[in-house]
Amino acid sequence: MAASKPVEPQAGTGLPRWQLALLVGTPIVLGVGAVYLWNRSRSKDGNKRTGERKTPEGSASPVVQGQEDGAAPEQDYMSPLDRAQAAKNKGNKYFKAGKYENAIQCYTEAIALCPTEKKTDLSTFYQNRAAAYEQQMKWTEVVQDCCRAVEMNPRYVKALFRRAKALEKLDNKKECLEDVTAVCILEAFQNQQSMLLADKVLKHLGKEKAKDKYKNREPMMPSPQFIKSYFSSFTDDIISQPLQKGEKKDEDKDKEGEAAEVTASSGYLKAKQYMEEENYDKIISECTKEIDSGGRYTAEALLLRATFYLLIGNATAAQPDLDRVINMQDANVKLRANALIKRGSMYMQQQQPMLSTQDFNMAAEIDTSNPDVYHHRGQLKILLDQVDEAVGDFDECILLRPDSALAQAQKCFALYRQAYTGNNPSQVQTAMDGFEAVIRRFPKCAEGYALYAQALTDQQQFGKADEMYDKCIELEPDNATTYVHKGLLQLQWKQDLDLGLELISKAIEIDNKCDFAYETMGTIEVQRGNLDRAIDMFNKAINLAKSEMEMAHLYSLCDAAYAQTEVARKYGLKPPTL
Repeated sequence: MAASKPVEPQAGTGLPRWQLALLVGTPIVLGVGAVYLWNRSRSKDGNKRTGERKTPEGSASPVVQGQEDGAAPEQDYMSPLDRAQAAKNKGNKYFKAGKYENAIQCYTEAIALCPTEKKTDLSTFYQNRAAAYEQQMKWTEVVQDCCRAVEMNPRYVKALFRRAKALEKLDNKKECLEDVTAVCILEAFQNQQSMLLADKVLKHLGKEKAKDKYKNREPMMPSPQFIKSYFSSFTDDIISQPLQKGEKKDEDKDKEGEAAEVTASSGYLKAKQYMEEENYDKIISECTKEIDSGGRYTAEALLLRATFYLLIGNATAAQPDLDRVINMQDANVKLRANALIKRGSMYMQQQQPMLSTQDFNMAAEIDTSNPDVYHHRGQLKILLDQVDEAVGDFDECILLRPDSALAQAQKCFALYRQAYTGNNPSQVQTAMDGFEAVIRRFPKCAEGYALYAQALTDQQQFGKADEMYDKCIELEPDNATTYVHKGLLQLQWKQDLDLGLELISKAIEIDNKCDFAYETMGTIEVQRGNLDRAIDMFNKAINLAKSEMEMAHLYSLCDAAYAQTEVARKYGLKPPTL
């Protein structure tokens, strides 16, 4: 698929995209670029704080001159604040000794003794008592004391984070997310513990919301360009081939340039005709007629119907059809192999790599000479970061079909990924030379230019990357994702926000069902501080998501943006903006 979304590995490390959206000045990079960004940030992690915050707070006010640790001066000569500090210090000793009930009593005494105008000290005492309650797993009390601490000191990181953890235990994910978002902003995203909690909560929220939304979603047919790009990734697929002469009425066989009428009794042949006419909305119903009548093309109709169920994001309906085709021992082996490829890809979308691998391996066993099997399994191996195996599969595909431009381009991308993440400059150059060879040999393959452009962007060769995207647009002017990539390039290359947004808006104008464009626009709007517009963009992308997993990710982005609006409203906290 030309100018597709960048490949994102399942294994390996990368910043969560909700966090990428908050890091100002960082290019919005996905795929290979995200690996670079993460590796670059990790090299500076020597002073990053990762430890658990368990200890109570130390002195919030200077210790009375001459006071030694553990020796309280005469109570008669101490001010109320000094006596409160002494009680707090005694509580700290109990806390360190694991005597949490005694510590709580001391912190309670400190709170009672402290003058009400000493808000900083009072907030410390409440936070310390919350720490002791935390050790007793009294989560409601933790939240209550942290609330008092934050009321008096709204930017009190320890209290906010402790409350976030307690709220998570109480399954109050929304307020937990707001607190941990505030912590991340206050700490400038330098404490991994708070970032991990934010990521965890966002994922849980995303999965919960996506499960309900996806189950009740209205299936939506993607754009014609998306459908054509999808089918172009198969070269040995019976159902995507044009109608054969024997499938047309005799009087129509000699009509050139006209849509052929097909035998009225065959729902499958009608569906194929609708495919040629790009009248995709009628395909599922015509396939159903063929299947219900037990017609001659039942196996083909099952596979075609399953394919369009997958395209509209209805994997639940697709799987029984794919299962039936796979288990038809007397069916054409090409049909069974194609069904296995599609079911394997579906499993990968559902984050079931073992089942996915089994299906691809079975497809290779039953149809050893099918280039599609190796091409798509190679893509799976890239996602699993099994690059050597991916290259082997692409080589097998190329051996079986030497004119497979897609396999050639994706092999180069796999080799590039391996060299880039392995920090091997000579192999990087070899991969770049390979891209040059591919676009010379296959000048009409938009995917070759698109993947080369992503590699060039990583190499900071922005001008040449821009030229490659222009080639993509020339070849496929209706492919919206190319405009998105070119728009992102303008942001990274020239920091040209206006041009970047103009190109992404153009993508939406070309294809108003391009979820990638809405997601990217939302991410940029978060960086600009336009949170309401960002949320609107993410919601549009959610309605277009083709899988529950993709929808969960989009909900995470949306929830992260919404949490920022609440943090800004409550505490006046905002990350820097573009």
